[in-house]
Amino acid sequence: MPDSSRPIRTAAVIPAAGRGVRLGPGAPKALRALGGTPMLVHAVRAMAASRAVSLVVVVAPPDGAPGVRSLLDEYPLGDRTELVVVPGGETRQDSVRRGLAALPDDIDVVLVHDAARPLVPVDTVDAVIAAVRAGAPAVVPALPLADTVKQVGPGSPGEPEPVTGTPERALLRAVQTPQGFDRETLLKAHGTVAVEGEGATDDAGLVERLGAPVVVVPGHEEAFKVTRPLDLVLAEAVLARRRATDGYV
Repeated sequence: MPDSSRPIRTAAVIPAAGRGVRLGPGAPKALRALGGTPMLVHAVRAMAASRAVSLVVVVAPPDGAPGVRSLLDEYPLGDRTELVVVPGGETRQDSVRRGLAALPDDIDVVLVHDAARPLVPVDTVDAVIAAVRAGAPAVVPALPLADTVKQVGPGSPGEPEPVTGTPERALLRAVQTPQGFDRETLLKAHGTVAVEGEGATDDAGLVERLGAPVVVVPGHEEAFKVTRPLDLVLAEAVLARRRATDGYV
């Protein structure tokens, strides 16, 4: 638990070591331009927009930390938010671990945010932080599903997949980031929960495996993940509206 005699400090970890192959060939997804500015810069700014966030740790491709640091230095955050860049690992889970290892001892609340969610509003970031500060070990922003979801079973190659069930949509949520955590809970999850293959893509899922509670706060439709070319078109439209109406840079 944090020392009650000092302010609670919050840091954001942004794993940005992936290639983002679904956006097509070219630069890593986090470094693709959105409105003329790399998506990673937008994601860093989104975390720094919260007055509660005093440190942002960007986890770069394993051999690309100096280049990412140089890039981010072209877009200074100001004196209120410190920026650290560290090299990542082979999987997202490895990269988050490396980001956590870079945090100073006085950090109490940790956000883990996808670099590919560049337009999350600051109100969503603040809501996640507030819920962790209120005592929740893990918090995720999420939206109700608009579509019915079908569960399917394995089918023969080239054949339609058989439907095995229809989950109740009212009980389902589409999870976004930043996900927020009590630091000690997240460290314990990454240190004790073994995940095979490509590792964990959802840090709250690791906390669930510990048996610790995870709660949901309302997400935002503009916190969508830019994964495919059509997502990038939508993100450009959202950014253009913000620049026209809100003075967003």
